[in-house]
Amino acid sequence: MGSLNDKEAREKLDFAKDQVIGAIAETMDLYGVTPAAGRLYATMYFEDKMNLDEMLEEIGMTKASMSTSVRKLQNIGYVKRVYTRGSRKHTYTAEKNFFNTFMSFYCQQWEREVSMNLDAVQLAEKELAEIINDESIADEIKEEAKEHYDMLNESKVYYHWLRKLVASIRSGEIFEFLPKENEET
Repeated sequence: MGSLNDKEAREKLDFAKDQVIGAIAETMDLYGVTPAAGRLYATMYFEDKMNLDEMLEEIGMTKASMSTSVRKLQNIGYVKRVYTRGSRKHTYTAEKNFFNTFMSFYCQQWEREVSMNLDAVQLAEKELAEIINDESIADEIKEEAKEHYDMLNESKVYYHWLRKLVASIRSGEIFEFLPKENEET
């Protein structure tokens, strides 16, 4: 392979970046964001920091869509607003550590799942226990209530396990069991 001139090298560099930006944009739906927001994150991933004007110029989204995307990316921990001395423009930086983005997003989602579902299970168990313990209720209905109560009680094992998983991820303990490896493929 011969040596490249600067123009060819720039083209290859841009092509390489575009491949990764495209792949990240296509898979960001896993994190609940649009491909456009994914493209924004992936573009920012290759930059140190960007303000909204720079994002608009680079991505070509509308200002409203850009603001919505940035806000969504901030909410899931993929983008942070950074202070730039002497600038009145809002400047943002992308989280570059994929472990951090994964942990932030999924822990947030799993904590929401645990909280909402355990609250619902607790309320449902109270109602079902009332039915089960009421002598005036038909046996058929009481049996159905008991089946539901037992099923919900078993589901709590999963939610408590998920809570422990989140705690092990947040503490970094999970990496004792599933270590990060610095291997090149």
